[in-house]
Amino acid sequence: MITYTIRRLLLAIPTLLVISLVIFLLLELSPGDPMSQVPLTVPDSVKALMREQLGLNGPWYERYFKWLYQFAVVEPMVFFDWAFGTNITDGWFRMVSWKSRGPVFDEILQRLPQTLWVVGMAYVVGVLIALPIGIISAYRQYSVFDQTGTFVSMIGFSVPPFFSGVLMIIFFTVQMPRESFFWFPSFYDTTLVVDSWASFQAQIRQMVLPVMVLALQTTAQISRYMRSAMLDNLNQDYVRTARAKGLSEWAVVMVHVLRNSLIPVVTVIALGLPAIFGGAIITERVFKVNGIGDQLIGAIQANDIPTVMSLTFIFAILIVVFNLVADILYGLLDPRIRYD
Repeated sequence: MITYTIRRLLLAIPTLLVISLVIFLLLELSPGDPMSQVPLTVPDSVKALMREQLGLNGPWYERYFKWLYQFAVVEPMVFFDWAFGTNITDGWFRMVSWKSRGPVFDEILQRLPQTLWVVGMAYVVGVLIALPIGIISAYRQYSVFDQTGTFVSMIGFSVPPFFSGVLMIIFFTVQMPRESFFWFPSFYDTTLVVDSWASFQAQIRQMVLPVMVLALQTTAQISRYMRSAMLDNLNQDYVRTARAKGLSEWAVVMVHVLRNSLIPVVTVIALGLPAIFGGAIITERVFKVNGIGDQLIGAIQANDIPTVMSLTFIFAILIVVFNLVADILYGLLDPRIRYD
């Protein structure tokens, strides 16, 4: 397992390099000029100086390697400075946002906790709800519970987050009386400081709607995979053998069947976490969550190429990393799988 993990990590390096080059070239070929948003009253000489300071005058390969060096070397060292209180990166040229003229990663780190709170909580809630639904739906196939779960899952698959988000705002914020227990705010207050029980309750209440929107899609997807995997294993010979040996139904379903059924579901859970960040881009915009999804939309609208490249590449890194996590979990769930 250790050898396989090291081999996969080494393979991930050229994979990420190719992905970074593709992202850079796609944005390089996209129309638009960062100087187009500069006021017309700015002289051409000043614009030329700004282009030189932003590094826009060099050839594309030079700018690519400069961006990659800043992303892979400079910014991790800056994070090291922040974490351990050193100053080894003083004077280093960092990646600068064309929109705010500030360091890109400083803005990302400011917004990342908001995204992790919403996305992380939504994914945990979605998985915790989806797994029991999938297990019970498979064990009680074609029951009322199974039919209801199938109906809700189809809704979760079919309704996009920008529609379900607006729908929940209308129902739980606009139509619901403010004094009602089921009233929830329609926007996320990122300035809220949790320092008391009242502020903690306010934090939970403002997270309810965005978490519900994101968890709906997660629950729909994982519950269907869980149900399908459970049905495939419930009719296997080893299940009949376990029952014939006198094992309790709980031990048969929750120990033997569930462990084998989790193998394909692990892929969906591991790969779904990076994908839910894509859904969070729309959800953050709907609920005014000041996270990295909202930052990406604002950067695209402002033609802020360094920020767009950095955030897109971070999403790519998440996908590669969680692919590796899924493969490692295979070996832990199924002893028959050996990588060495």
